Amino acid sequence: MRASTYPLIDAGEAAALVLELTPVLGVERVALADASGRVLAQDLVGEAPLPPFPSSAVDGFAVRTEDAGRALRILGESAAGRPFEGRVVAGTAVRILTGGVVPEGADVVVMVEDVTVTGDQVTVPAQLREGSNLHKVGSDLRPGDLILSAGTQLGPAEIGIAAATGRARLPVHRRPRIALMSTGDELVEVGTSAGPGQIPDSNRWALLAALREAGADVDLLGIAPDEAEPLRRFVTGALATADAMVTSGGVSVGTHDLVKPLLESLGTVHVGRVKLKPGKPFTFATLEAGKVAFGLPGFPVSSLVTFEVFVRPALRKMQGFAQLQRPTLPVRLGYEAKPTAERTEYQRVTLHREDGELVAETTGSQSSSRLMSLAGAHALVRVPAGEVGIAKGTVVEAMILSLP
Repeated sequence: MRASTYPLIDAGEAAALVLELTPVLGVERVALADASGRVLAQDLVGEAPLPPFPSSAVDGFAVRTEDAGRALRILGESAAGRPFEGRVVAGTAVRILTGGVVPEGADVVVMVEDVTVTGDQVTVPAQLREGSNLHKVGSDLRPGDLILSAGTQLGPAEIGIAAATGRARLPVHRRPRIALMSTGDELVEVGTSAGPGQIPDSNRWALLAALREAGADVDLLGIAPDEAEPLRRFVTGALATADAMVTSGGVSVGTHDLVKPLLESLGTVHVGRVKLKPGKPFTFATLEAGKVAFGLPGFPVSSLVTFEVFVRPALRKMQGFAQLQRPTLPVRLGYEAKPTAERTEYQRVTLHREDGELVAETTGSQSSSRLMSLAGAHALVRVPAGEVGIAKGTVVEAMILSLP
């Protein structure tokens, strides 16, 4: 064992440094079919009015308000995609279906339920209001209107408006390609027999799910060797095609913890230890060609908590998200949150409603090796370092992972 030469950095300072040094990835244009979940790279601005023509909101008759109360001669029909090509003049009407083009001369659509049809004539009510039951040109969107802002994640509605405005392809930020590996001779592949002192590699699969949920494409590398030169070859080969690397384990101060020295030789280690519980050994480095590396602790909970605090926001920055952090909500503590003297702690909690507000309950032992403390947790509660905890009943902001 050896003492760490890395200073202990405040967790908030470390998080800010990670974001400052993480690059935003380049832009590519993708087809609408491939745009779901991607992040818009440029503002989308209206180029033409929407709708581009006056259209009916109902089934009925297109008429002139001046002809209110009269029996009108029906000239023809305007259906969606099959407009009436003539003009509505005094004493006439055009049958119109929802979505049909309102013909020239008409300024109101009367619902079919409000008229009387006799042969080729229709009698309309005595009171008509100009513009009723029709969508005017540009009522949804005018040229120059901001449709979607850069940084918006594209969901069903956003893709729908892009299609409605004629965009077959959209400019989006690239998804980050992440090389994911675990380190440690004590690890074996899940499903194989563990020897003395060995355990299944659970972190890699947990992090794979977390990376994909955050929008990354993942190269799943497996378990890296615990020897310096084979590890170097393993890592440099993976980085040839990746934007970033995420490792689990190997970042403490044991003689077999080789990740930090390797990252030092490949780039600059900016964070080597943080005042965080769990997650003190978290490591962040910048490498050549704008690439970055995240060294996460080997304990399962430490690995996932540091992912939430440091890695997930960085991945969202890479993709151009406007909102980098998970949402927070005020919750009332249903327990006393005891602090750690020198480190900020993220405690795992479940949430339930009580008297109209969210109440947070501890998931039990907060040991960094106890994955059950995170499985099923709805949120993380930040407890500042110090000697005084947070009393039961206090309202605090919680980082929401999921809602019950």
